[in-house]
Amino acid sequence: MVRSGAGDRRHLQYRDGNWHYVRRVPTRYTGVDDRGVIRVTLKTKSEETARIRRNALIEADDLFWASLIDHDDDLSEEALARQRNVLIRRYQRASARAMARGFVYSPVADLAEHEDVAALLARFAAVDKRDKGVKTAQESAEAEALLGGAAVPSVTVSEAFDIYCDEIAVGDLLNKSPNQKRAWKKTKQRAITYFVDVVGDKPILDLERKDALEFYNWWAKRITAKSDAKRRGANTANRDLGNLRKLYKDYCKHIGDEDRPNPFRNLNFKEASLAETPPFENEWVRTKILVPGVFDGLNKEAKLIIYSLIETGCRPSEIANLRADDIRLDAEVPHIRIRPAKDREIKTASSIRDIPLVGVSLAAMKKAPGGFLRYRDKNDLLSASLMKAFRNRGLFPTTGHIIYSFRHSFEKRMQEAGLDYGLRCLLMGHATDRPAYGDGGSLEYRRDELLKIAHPCPDGLF
Repeated sequence: MVRSGAGDRRHLQYRDGNWHYVRRVPTRYTGVDDRGVIRVTLKTKSEETARIRRNALIEADDLFWASLIDHDDDLSEEALARQRNVLIRRYQRASARAMARGFVYSPVADLAEHEDVAALLARFAAVDKRDKGVKTAQESAEAEALLGGAAVPSVTVSEAFDIYCDEIAVGDLLNKSPNQKRAWKKTKQRAITYFVDVVGDKPILDLERKDALEFYNWWAKRITAKSDAKRRGANTANRDLGNLRKLYKDYCKHIGDEDRPNPFRNLNFKEASLAETPPFENEWVRTKILVPGVFDGLNKEAKLIIYSLIETGCRPSEIANLRADDIRLDAEVPHIRIRPAKDREIKTASSIRDIPLVGVSLAAMKKAPGGFLRYRDKNDLLSASLMKAFRNRGLFPTTGHIIYSFRHSFEKRMQEAGLDYGLRCLLMGHATDRPAYGDGGSLEYRRDELLKIAHPCPDGLF
């Protein structure tokens, strides 16, 4: 859409008592448009009216150039993207106009094939025909919207995903860190890649139920594969189907066609129940993990993060991404603050919390008052480093134990010590259905409760 302010005189020239639209054909279009310099009288002395008519001509020329290069095989990717965006904007405007007048937008070919005579006559009657001469830009747009003059843009699944990332999901990505953005896109890109490999990179609006079923059946074979090496989980399949379902829904909404049936609707597999992560038992932590020298050879930050997890119940990423302002060692009750940042999201709103530091976690945080720069926004690196350190040292009691077992251990210890359910939820960052009264208790109260479950901190641990 062309936007202009009160002082915008682009492509405007006042001459002989009238405003004129004057625009040079851009260099990239000179091979398909030989007009050189376009000069059109706007037949008005009013600058405001001239800007409105100028805007309509700018839109018309942009669309004209896009249509001229529609079959040019030598277009650059940038030119193709411009052309695609122009066609999409035109289709969006037509769809919105039709909806505003009480009609569902349909291309002219579909109207001719499917609409009955009465419905077609209603559309013709709705078109403003008061001006028997040359139609204004407004009247032409009305006719295009109601009579299906804007072609449905042919955008492939992979192109629609690019549009989704660049335009539609801007709000979703706004406060994500670079690593969070990469992880977000990586998961969704997998679904697109698999779908294109299986079904093909078809125009997204041409997708039918049979295409979605072909992808669904492909996943069904992987889920039920006899070989463990080839078998994949239902949860992964459902994530891919869900991402394609969302892409289709959000793209159609983006172009003003939100009532189009979603070919991926109601396609999912029954998810297998996930095995619950086992906690570390107290005896194991005290005799195997809280042992001086057990982490010799591991870098200092990874070692301190391990100890910080034990008495806070935090997710590893929450500790790794603490900023100096969130580590309050000089407070009357030393504590850490889990908060989102302008360049990083946190898992849920309930994850926002203040956790008193006690025992080994207090001692560890005193060694890292500025946080952990080595692992900030590097969750995968941290996870790999800690898993390797524990496996090499035989610190997992079973193959089911992972670093997250510290978090489960923290929750179990609070439960067994009889800590209030609401306080347990608050410290874990879990949502609760219990009505919220007060603020969850003072930091002094929380600290005193956590001291009931704290492990002894061995001499010489640090």
